[in-house]
Amino acid sequence: MAESPYIIEATLENFQTEVLEKSMQVPVLVDFWADWCAPCKQLMPILEKLATEYQGAFILAKVNADQQQELASHLGVRSLPTVKLVHQGKLAGEFSGAQPESKVRELLGRYIQSPGAELREQARALVEQGQAAQALAMLTEANQADPNNMEILVDIAAVKVALGEKDEASTILSSLPADIQGRPDVKQLLARIRFVEKAGAIAPLADIQQRLQANAADAEARFQLALHAIMNNKFEDAVEALLNLMQTDRSYGDDAARKTLIELFDMLGAAHPLVRTYRRKLYALLH
Repeated sequence: MAESPYIIEATLENFQTEVLEKSMQVPVLVDFWADWCAPCKQLMPILEKLATEYQGAFILAKVNADQQQELASHLGVRSLPTVKLVHQGKLAGEFSGAQPESKVRELLGRYIQSPGAELREQARALVEQGQAAQALAMLTEANQADPNNMEILVDIAAVKVALGEKDEASTILSSLPADIQGRPDVKQLLARIRFVEKAGAIAPLADIQQRLQANAADAEARFQLALHAIMNNKFEDAVEALLNLMQTDRSYGDDAARKTLIELFDMLGAAHPLVRTYRRKLYALLH
């Protein structure tokens, strides 16, 4: 067991004081393991690393299930590893089997904040106010305070996309663990990078609007207007513009409006309300 003031060995005799009573002050993550258990050995370094990283925001209590069979049986442990989160003297959450770090962080995040959580919230507010550069500086500070937090790296990549730094964003995302890369929000971020690349040397919005005032049928300007809408998360405006372009100039850019619309649907995901509504309209237009 790693030597740390935040990692203890729990037994039937000390469970009341070391787990239940301490959980009234900070959450206690109870890890049931055994020497013969290979998944336990995969999970153990993750739990120990997080206990050190969180610096006492939670306690890791390790229980050797072979030596503490009565305790394991009393708490309903049927397989190893089993991890239970005790908070305020009560079971607050649990999982079985070796889990990726992101899943453990997700469980902990329901009850405690990671070192960079407050800075992430402040950065998110700055992004909403249109201050992406200031948000990036704050997230960089959060990353320095909490370097193992993959969520901060996802946030940094998202802000870099907003700032047009797509290559740096791609590098960050490609460095993330596979389970995080596979998440819907990260897949959507990668799709946004592809849209940035598709836009290329897209004209400023004011220039596009001026072109459309002069010629409302300018297909290139209408397509670039839709790309601008995507870049600014105005997805319904983008969908409407692309559908309209399909209706009036299907040949533009080798059917670029339809292809871009399908890519946008893929980016948003099948469960998104816009996708459910407009996929039917696209089908009706095509057939």
